[in-house]
Amino acid sequence: MGRRIKIAAIQMDANPAPTGERLARAERLVRGAAEAGAELLVLPELFNVGYTYEAGVHRRAERLDGPTANWMRELASRLNVHLAGSLMLLDVPEVYNALLLWAPDGRLWRYDKRYPWAWERFAFRGGREAVVADTDLGRIGLMICADVAHLEMWRRYAGRVDLVLVSSCPPDVGASVFFFPNGETVTLDQVGPWMAAMQGSVQETFGEMLNEQVAWLGVPAVNTVGTGHIQTEIPNGTATLLAMLPLAPWLVKYLPQAGGLQMACDFVPGCKVMDAQGSVLGALTPDQGEAFTVAQVTLPDLRPTPLGPQPPSRLPRLALLISDVLLPWIAWPAYRRGVRRAWGNRMAPVEIPSRRWPWMLGLGVVLGMWLFRRRRGGA
Repeated sequence: MGRRIKIAAIQMDANPAPTGERLARAERLVRGAAEAGAELLVLPELFNVGYTYEAGVHRRAERLDGPTANWMRELASRLNVHLAGSLMLLDVPEVYNALLLWAPDGRLWRYDKRYPWAWERFAFRGGREAVVADTDLGRIGLMICADVAHLEMWRRYAGRVDLVLVSSCPPDVGASVFFFPNGETVTLDQVGPWMAAMQGSVQETFGEMLNEQVAWLGVPAVNTVGTGHIQTEIPNGTATLLAMLPLAPWLVKYLPQAGGLQMACDFVPGCKVMDAQGSVLGALTPDQGEAFTVAQVTLPDLRPTPLGPQPPSRLPRLALLISDVLLPWIAWPAYRRGVRRAWGNRMAPVEIPSRRWPWMLGLGVVLGMWLFRRRRGGA
């Protein structure tokens, strides 16, 4: 028959605010979900600070014995629940986006985001390991946001877990607007058909693709998201604009202003609890704002092994190339400067051989895009 547990997916506004204020808002939601009977409660990605690429965000990274982790541990114990959420974790000599899962008895599981998305590499570096939390509720596979777009992450958990837990805050970059200091704006569809083709792909990733991968694994899952509308700086805006020039040479006129480039967008819906068939049992819409949904799921008696081929990714390959390689390469120098400014020169060490390959790889990506565009134009 399986074992039944109640799960709460918690949605919070993603705009940055002081940590104390955000923890107070989160606590109201956590308490409400616990009172509704939830045993496992999941907060969004970076719930304690909000989502931004603004300079100075590195100073908001916390240690594992800092205020946010202590707040989570104490609240999980007081309410007798398992509580999860992600924060920027200072783990010298790096900063990670760490998903923490606290048990009521103080046990902790930590997963570091494997695939920082695009400019997120400005704020933290990527982890390497998949993590299965062997809790009293069951064996739980952990992921953060853009990790779900990578099929290999799902394969890492195949046959190993009873439940998948994802903490997310995906910006809807496909529908974003880019602002220059003189007030002019550019949208992705203006950059060209390649970029325009990406519109809607993030919604698909956290919509049908997520449901399909859950059904393939054959275990229930929960995903939380941020909501609202943000406007934020773009790390290393000049390099970002240079990378777009092979697709839209007319953007060259904005180069003198590129250092002040900003982006505004909403966040992709996806706060939901799913059963083992990928059907949505409970969900929130962005217009519901800060809220939670609670649903009961059934964990399998025997850990299932996926049958049949894994469903394909719904993200275009170009989108993955840009988000996994090109934009992280552009954002990485700003990460190193930022964490060193915040926490000292011992942070973000780089070995000599590794200093050259990002430049070579980035140049190759830009040249490849330019050559492909020329070939298409000549066809």
